[in-house]
Amino acid sequence: MAIYRILQNSPLSPEDISRLAAAYEATLKALELADRNDPITELVARKIIEIGQTGVRDPLEISRLAVADLGPAAKPAAPADVQPLPRHRIFGHS
Repeated sequence: MAIYRILQNSPLSPEDISRLAAAYEATLKALELADRNDPITELVARKIIEIGQTGVRDPLEISRLAVADLGPAAKPAAPADVQPLPRHRIFGHS
């Protein structure tokens, strides 16, 4: 997991690392990130650590703050929502 890799030489206690790991897992679940090899998981881990360093200790609160900050990505428009441009706009004709 990205968070363990980042924290491997950290001076944090095992309890603190466990708390951050729990927040990390909750955040990945909330953001629907199932692929632990996705590079975005490292960004999530760094955000969790950043929030943990502010003094917030509750894993669920850390996760809530991370989700609020990172937020779910805007979903791409469904094909039905995409309207083709009028032909005159594509070719610059009036």
